[in-house]
Amino acid sequence: MIELDLNGATRHLDIDPEMPLLWAIREHAGLTGTKYGCGIGQWGASTVHVDGTPARSCSIPAVAAVGRAVVTIEGLDSAEGRAVKAAWGRIDIVQCGFCQPGQLMAAAALLRQSRNPSDADIDRAMDGNLCRCATYARIRAAIKLAAQGLAGGGR
Repeated sequence: MIELDLNGATRHLDIDPEMPLLWAIREHAGLTGTKYGCGIGQWGASTVHVDGTPARSCSIPAVAAVGRAVVTIEGLDSAEGRAVKAAWGRIDIVQCGFCQPGQLMAAAALLRQSRNPSDADIDRAMDGNLCRCATYARIRAAIKLAAQGLAGGGR
């Protein structure tokens, strides 16, 4: 049995502590928004925030999250999270949608660090978040739109 703080709620999960955090979240906590991409942290689909920092939940054991705040796409309700979700809708990014939870989590973390990211900042922050539909240009535009909204320049 381990105790996890998932989206601000304490969850007691009867799991092997070495189970990847992704499976603890999806299969045992029932939060299925976080996706399995590759299992080795290179696709970005499994991105969650652990103590505010993006982490690939497929490649870290659940026990590594004990005593830390884990936020999944279902709990992404920060100002940055709301801004990127709104921008994603305005730009109409989603095609298949599979990678989008990880993309949104990475973008929100970037905007928490920098309210006016450059293209290079965006490229660094989003590196390793793969999109099968190749919506990268629209993702960059949405991040910039979200940054404008956070700065008060959104419409």
